[in-house]
Amino acid sequence: MSLRLGYGTNGLTDLRIDDALGLLADLGYEGVGLTLDHMHLDPVGPGLADRVSRVARRLDALGLSVTVETGARYVLDPRRKHGPTLLDPAADARAERTALLATAVRVGADLGAHAVHCFSGVRPVGVDENTAWELLAGAVGPVLDEAEKAGVPLAVEPEPGHLVECLADFHRLRLLLGEPPPLGLTLDIGHCQCLEPLPPAECVRAAAPWLRHVQIEDMRRGVHEHLPFGEGEIDFPPVLAALAATGYQGLTVVELPRHSHAGPELARTSLEFLRSRLPSDGADRHPCPAFAPKAAIGRPGTARHRRIPGTVRAEDPAC
Repeated sequence: MSLRLGYGTNGLTDLRIDDALGLLADLGYEGVGLTLDHMHLDPVGPGLADRVSRVARRLDALGLSVTVETGARYVLDPRRKHGPTLLDPAADARAERTALLATAVRVGADLGAHAVHCFSGVRPVGVDENTAWELLAGAVGPVLDEAEKAGVPLAVEPEPGHLVECLADFHRLRLLLGEPPPLGLTLDIGHCQCLEPLPPAECVRAAAPWLRHVQIEDMRRGVHEHLPFGEGEIDFPPVLAALAATGYQGLTVVELPRHSHAGPELARTSLEFLRSRLPSDGADRHPCPAFAPKAAIGRPGTARHRRIPGTVRAEDPAC
């Protein structure tokens, strides 16, 4: 079975949600990364249950699978990008983000999503690192409880510039929380190229036991800028072969949040690009184990996991 390809609605913000989903189905995508935001499916607006039901019916009619993504820039605070975060010094602000993610989990369950994506947020000025990790663990705990009840994995994304920035940081969080079963990983292939010490295909193999969601785009080393395929430095056939070999069953979603002005055309060309580089269905597959020994996990600060110094960010942290 080939990898299941999707496209993120954060790269189709100039389209109505029905039109965006129809476009992706017509092009031949198997799924969608649905960002909860005001222009498509507002998680804080009135009548959420009815709107979720309509989207669920539309997805079902089109035969599209879904991952729920929570990277909307201003869905909670119209003046502060991605604010508040799980690291906010104010308890009520952290609780607001926790509540949003819990809502996202419930929406994901109602949509039949295979995972709900989230990220940690940037460590606030004046908050030391140890305190930030404690705040994160406390704020994400109730979301994991909700995920366990709903039966939908929570897939944390390492994001350049965030407290959880790389694979080593994901493992630090996982171990800090006691390895809860609902906690999984969102792996962004471009971020691997940007700052991980291992090549992207090796990152896929290292991350395989925890993979619950995959985002994909092109990127250059040391520059956090999501690029259309062919404009960066990633060699994609080895990456796609590595993904296929893991037996990963979720969606691999094209992530181009700053290219909505050309969204329909990029959705078409991105699918053509990826399909032309997919491994054959006969490729060897090695299903992901549910658990890997702690001894196999690199620790933060080790040479294996230390990100490259002087990383240039063409975007604000977390686009």
